[in-house]
Amino acid sequence: MAGTRGPRAFVATGQGLDDEMTARIARHQASRSSDWETVEEPIEVAAWLTQSGSRYRTILFDCVTLWLSNLIGTGMTDAMIRTRTTALLQAMRGTAARVVIVSNELGLGLVPAEPSVRAFRDLAGLVNQQIAAEADDVYLVVSGLSLQLK
Repeated sequence: MAGTRGPRAFVATGQGLDDEMTARIARHQASRSSDWETVEEPIEVAAWLTQSGSRYRTILFDCVTLWLSNLIGTGMTDAMIRTRTTALLQAMRGTAARVVIVSNELGLGLVPAEPSVRAFRDLAGLVNQQIAAEADDVYLVVSGLSLQLK
């Protein structure tokens, strides 16, 4: 595993499509230390990793669920997204960088009333499982406390 010294990239998938999200992104950027290079890549994360990932010792990908939302917004089907996830994992494995992936666990709450929201929750769960199966380590973080699952 690569060390934590050296160039670090924060791959941000969020897009400022409204005032609230723009403000949220600005808060996140302001709280990030200056030794992180921010990469705004809402969709083509695997391509970015393949092209630029080797320049970094550590890459933080934040976050899978926003990335999924962005992919759905382009009209991709669930099957296409699962294929994209496989490509993402291959690109991550193809870099020597230590890659940390952030995602949201959407299945711990109430079952959503809207079919489209349930479908998104189910897809996020499948993608999270796909990523966790390939990951070296998996942590669940709740209220700032982490529990190692794998």
